[in-house]
Amino acid sequence: MAEHLLTVKDMKVYYPVSGSPFGKREYVKAVDGVSFEVKKGEVFGIVGESGCGKSTLGRGICKLEEPTAGEILLNGEEISRYNSKQMRPVRKKVQMVFQDPYASLNPRMSVFDIIAEPIIIHGLTKTREELEEKVLGLLRKVGLDDYHANRYPHEFSGGQRQRIGIARALAVEPQLIIADEPVSALDVSIQAQVLNLLNDLKKEFSLTYIFVAHDLSVVEHISDRVGVMYLGNFVEVGDKESLYKNPLHPYTQALLSAVPIPDPEVKRERVILEGNIPSALNPPAGCKFHTRCPKCMDICSVKEPERYQVDEEHYVYCHLYDDKIKEG
Repeated sequence: MAEHLLTVKDMKVYYPVSGSPFGKREYVKAVDGVSFEVKKGEVFGIVGESGCGKSTLGRGICKLEEPTAGEILLNGEEISRYNSKQMRPVRKKVQMVFQDPYASLNPRMSVFDIIAEPIIIHGLTKTREELEEKVLGLLRKVGLDDYHANRYPHEFSGGQRQRIGIARALAVEPQLIIADEPVSALDVSIQAQVLNLLNDLKKEFSLTYIFVAHDLSVVEHISDRVGVMYLGNFVEVGDKESLYKNPLHPYTQALLSAVPIPDPEVKRERVILEGNIPSALNPPAGCKFHTRCPKCMDICSVKEPERYQVDEEHYVYCHLYDDKIKEG
C-alpha cells in the first residue's frame, strides 16, 4: 500500500456566530468531524453541493482557516496546532490554487513578482540570474511565454491567470497542492486545457493533489479517489471506478443521477431530492442527510451512521448497510 502523505483525523472548523440570543454561544459547523487519508502521488477529489464545507476543508488542511479540533498529519508530522512561524517551512510542502483567478493575484504586482515572491521568501535561489531562470522556467511549464513575465494580471484571460496561479504554487516545489475549484470560473474549453496541464504537472513533478469541485464529471476526469461531502461530513469515499459505477449512499446516487450523459441512447433514472439543505448552524440529529433522504429509516434520525467498509478503498456512512456489512 502506498504511503500516506496526508492524514486528517476528526477535523472540525467551527465559526462563532455573533448576536446569539441570551448570550448563548452558537457555531456554524462548516466542517464537522472529517477523517480521511491521501496517498503520495494520488489525486483525491472532494465533491458536494455549494456550502457543504469542501473549500473550508481544503483551507483548513493548509491552515488558511484555523481548525477548531482534530489532527492534520503531513508525512507523519502533526501540524494542526502550529503557529505561523512553525508553519513557514510547512508552506513549502503544501500550496493552494484558488477558485477565482481574478481575485487571487495581486493586481499591483507583475507576473514575475507574483511568482518570484514565494521563491524569495523561502530563500530558494541565491542570485538574481537564478531567480529569473526559475521564474521563466515555471512560466514555460504552465504554457506561457517569457514576455508575459513583465505584464500585469488584468492583461490576461481567466485561463491564463489560473496558469499563473499554478506557476506560483509550483514555485516552492510542494509535495501537496490543494486545488479549490480551479476550473469552475473558466469556460468549458479552457477547463479541459487546465485539467490536462494539472495532469501533466502531476506526472512531471510527482505531485499529490486534493481537487475540490462541485462538478462530478470534472472530478471523474482527474481523480483517483473521490470523497462525497454533505453538510460538513463525508458520506461516501471510494476509488473512482467503484464510486461512479456503484454509488452506495443515497446522496451520491442523487448527485450522479444529475450528471448529463453524452449518449442519447443511454437512459438514467433521475433521483430528485426534496427539501433544502439544513443549516450548518443547527444540523439535524443522527444522519444529517435523513431530512432529504428517499430511503430514510427510523434509526436515521436518531443515530449517526458509522463508517462501513465495503472494500479496501470504498467506505460509506449509511444505516442501509448495517446488517449487510455485519452479515458479510
